[in-house]
Amino acid sequence: MDSLPTPSILIDRPRLLANLRRLQSHCDRHGIELRPHIKTHKMVAVAREQLAAGARGLTCAKIGEAEAMLPSGVRSFFIAHSLVDPRQAPRLAALADQLDDLRVAVTSELHFEALERLAGLVGRRLRVMMAVDTGLGREGARDDATAERLAGRLAGSSRLELRGLYSHEGFFYGLPPAEHEAKVASMLDRLAALRDRIDPSLALWPGCSVTAARVVSAAAGRVQAVRPGAYPFGDLYLTRVCASMAPEDQAIHILATVVDKPEPGLALIDAGSKTFSPDRTPDGVHGLPADGRDFAVVRLNEEHGYVRGPATDSLQIGERVLFAPAHVCPVINLTDTVVVMESGRPVATWRVEGRGRTQ
Repeated sequence: MDSLPTPSILIDRPRLLANLRRLQSHCDRHGIELRPHIKTHKMVAVAREQLAAGARGLTCAKIGEAEAMLPSGVRSFFIAHSLVDPRQAPRLAALADQLDDLRVAVTSELHFEALERLAGLVGRRLRVMMAVDTGLGREGARDDATAERLAGRLAGSSRLELRGLYSHEGFFYGLPPAEHEAKVASMLDRLAALRDRIDPSLALWPGCSVTAARVVSAAAGRVQAVRPGAYPFGDLYLTRVCASMAPEDQAIHILATVVDKPEPGLALIDAGSKTFSPDRTPDGVHGLPADGRDFAVVRLNEEHGYVRGPATDSLQIGERVLFAPAHVCPVINLTDTVVVMESGRPVATWRVEGRGRTQ
C-alpha cells in the first residue's frame, strides 16, 4: 500500500466476493430473487460479479445509472424512482430496447398521472412496481386504502402494467437491532396481506441492506425479490449501528495520511468531506480505524479530517491509517476509481462508471 496516493478508496476483493456469495446463497436457499441496488457501488465490475453470483437483475434510482451499468450484461432493470420528465422519454425507450425486462416505479396517485403521460411519449406500455410506504415517510402509498385505489387506476390503464409492489425500509437504520425481527415480521404481514387483496399473483420486492437477510428468512413464500444496496461492502452503520454485518466482513476502507498534529489530542488527516462525505453515525463518527485503535474521525472540512480519541497522540505525521466509513454510498460516489486489494496488495483499479449519474 506504500505505493498508493492518499486518500484512496480500497476494496478488499475476497471480502467483497464473500459478501456477494453469502447473501446470494441465502436468497437461493429460500427461492427468492436478489435484485441489488447499484446506487452503492455504481461500478460495472461489481455489477458483473453480482450477476455472475446469481442476481436476477439490478435496481437503480436514475436512468443514468442504468445506462452506465449496461456493459455488465444486465438484462433486467428496475428504476426505483419517480420518473416524470417528458424529456426522459427517448432515453427510457432506448434503455428498454437494450433489456429483456424494464420496470419503473409508480409512487402515488399524482405520480401515476405524470407517469402515464411519460409512457405515452415513450410509445410503449411500461411495467410498473407500485411503492408502498412501510415507515420511511418518503415515496409510496401511505395506507392500504390509497394503495388499493392506485392499483385500481393502474388496472384501467392502457399504458401502465402493474407487476408488483415494492418498499424501502430505510427507517430500520434508526431502530434498535433488538426490534428488527419483530418489525420485519409485522411489515411482511402487512405487505403480503395488501398484495393478496389487490392481486395474489403480483410480486413483492422489499429493499434494504439492514433488513434483507431477515426478510429472506421470514418470507415464507410471500416475497419474490429483495433489493439491498450496501451489502457488498458494509459500513459503520451496517456493522456497528445496525449489527447487520460483522465488522470483519467490511470490504471498503479509506486510506488516509496523518498530515498534522496541531495540538495534543488532535490529528489531521488528508481525507475530509470530499472523501468521507458529511455522513456520520448517531454518536458523531465519520470513520473508525480498521485496526481497532481508540480514535475516530469526529469532524470534517472539505480536505481535512479531525481525529480525536485516547490513542490519537500515538499517531505520527506521515503515518497511513485505514478507516471504515460511516456510510458507504456517498464515499463511492465521491471518487472516480477504487483500488482493489488482495492479501494487502493492490491488484487492480476499478472505475466508478455511475459516479454522478443523477439524471
